[in-house]
Amino acid sequence: MLASSSLRALRVAAPRFKGRRFASHEAPQYNEPTGYLFGEKPPPPGQKRVKEDWENIWYIGMYGSMAFAAVMLYYKPDTSIQTWALQEAKARMEARGEKYRYEPSSPPPSLPTSS
Repeated sequence: MLASSSLRALRVAAPRFKGRRFASHEAPQYNEPTGYLFGEKPPPPGQKRVKEDWENIWYIGMYGSMAFAAVMLYYKPDTSIQTWALQEAKARMEARGEKYRYEPSSPPPSLPTSS
C-alpha cells in the first residue's frame, strides 16, 4: 500500500496531466491509391520485373516450411484415444483367450423366394 504522502502527491499531480496528449504528433500518413498492384508500376513492354533481394528467400522459406509441415503431418503418429482403446481391448481379449474378430459359426439361412 502506498504511503499517505505518495497518495497526496498523486492527487495533486493528476489534474496537471488531464487533457494532455502525449506522443501525438501529426496526422497519420496516407498514401493515395495509384491503381497499381502493391503500388508498383509495371515495367515497360519487353522488360521483366526485377525481383528484390528478399523475395527469393521469402518464397523458399514460406513454401519450404509448408512442404515440411505437410510431410510431418502425413507421417504424424496416430495418438487418438480410439486407436489406443482398440489396441488395449485386443491385448486384453487375447490375454483371456477370446477372439477379437467376429466369425459366424454357421452360414445364415437363405430367405424364401416368392414367385
